Amino acid sequence: MIEPVDFLKELFRVAVDRALAQTHLASFLPAPPKGRTVVVGAGKASAAMALALEASWPRHAELSGLVVTRYGHVPSANSMQTSRIEIMQASHPVPDEMSVLAASKMLKKVQGLSDQDLVIALISGGGSSLMTLPCEGLTLQEKQKINQALLNCGASIDQINCVRKHLSQVKGGRLAMAAFPAKVITICISDVPGDDPQTIASGPTLADTSSCSDALAVIDQFGIEIPQVVRDRLQSAELETPKTMPHVSGTDVRIMASASDSLRAAASWAKAQGIEPYILGDDFQGESSSVASFHASLAKSVFRGLGGFSRPCVLLSGGETTVTLGGTTKGKGQGGRSSEFCLSLTQALQGCENVWALSADTDGIDGVSESAGAIVTPTTLARASALGLDIKDHLARHDSFDFFNRLGDLVTTGPTFTNVNDFRALLIL
Repeated sequence: MIEPVDFLKELFRVAVDRALAQTHLASFLPAPPKGRTVVVGAGKASAAMALALEASWPRHAELSGLVVTRYGHVPSANSMQTSRIEIMQASHPVPDEMSVLAASKMLKKVQGLSDQDLVIALISGGGSSLMTLPCEGLTLQEKQKINQALLNCGASIDQINCVRKHLSQVKGGRLAMAAFPAKVITICISDVPGDDPQTIASGPTLADTSSCSDALAVIDQFGIEIPQVVRDRLQSAELETPKTMPHVSGTDVRIMASASDSLRAAASWAKAQGIEPYILGDDFQGESSSVASFHASLAKSVFRGLGGFSRPCVLLSGGETTVTLGGTTKGKGQGGRSSEFCLSLTQALQGCENVWALSADTDGIDGVSESAGAIVTPTTLARASALGLDIKDHLARHDSFDFFNRLGDLVTTGPTFTNVNDFRALLIL
């Protein structure tokens, strides 16, 4: 077998490759319609998806559109350029003025279409921030504060996007409503546990089953401050999302890639290397520290020969954990949920022999740091102590980036142009 750290890094590469639009999107495309085709899209993978679509679309068929991605998430190779689909860039995870401009332009592009026309929506994780058009009575600055508060409070992605949908003019099916009577096909790269298309980028082209009262419940549960005029509109259900779509063709959603796809690809590769894979699940949620404690307990049990697992093996999991920032922190650190998972795992494993781990975000960006995640080895804790690093202090400050950066154990890939969320692998020899 290859060296453990190299094994884990290659496993991560295989998982990311399975979710790349350039090799998988073409098989999900429909035939061109009689009329026009308008492409819209939002997310960290939207630029790559637009490139793949345009490369596969017949040159004679009319094609135009606009997608928006995160700053720096546009493939830069000379051969990777669009000529018919405009690509914009905006801010993530908190929207900015470009997010509003992109959403406004997309709404205009889908208006005035006929039933002979087709709208293809390219949707991936991050789209909720990148395509933002606040409801009436809400300014961008107020929306930014609400968004940041939701990200910091520990709410799940379902809860966060429930609020986002009800405070938007494009999310929760409203973009598709604007495109009527044109047929709408949605092609997704899923970054949400359970792969519910309504939740991916807040479902701009899909009917929404959540309600204004659901959004208010999340707001009140986490103490999110909103303007009184917006609260009044939620209470009166004035901001309710569409529950059905008028399109005769119905809902056509195609999930091009998901965490489960990437986990299965990684498992196949591991087995080919002689390492038995066990997929624990693709929908882990909750605090990164709690998820790390579970994984550490399981890894130690496997090492002791308990639980019916055969060594050597690798435990694989996906999903989207959270990191709650609160008043108990002693300072403001840098990092994201994947590196926080690794930091908590390091503490829980306590140098457990023959256990290595990798946790990284498949978009290549862990939170707002410049790394995708980190590596844990049996010597991580000892090497940290030798450098004078106090793991408890780093955990209290959520400063996982500095901890693993000083150890040289960050996983740095740069933008991958896809996003199926957290990838975790624990190798037990």
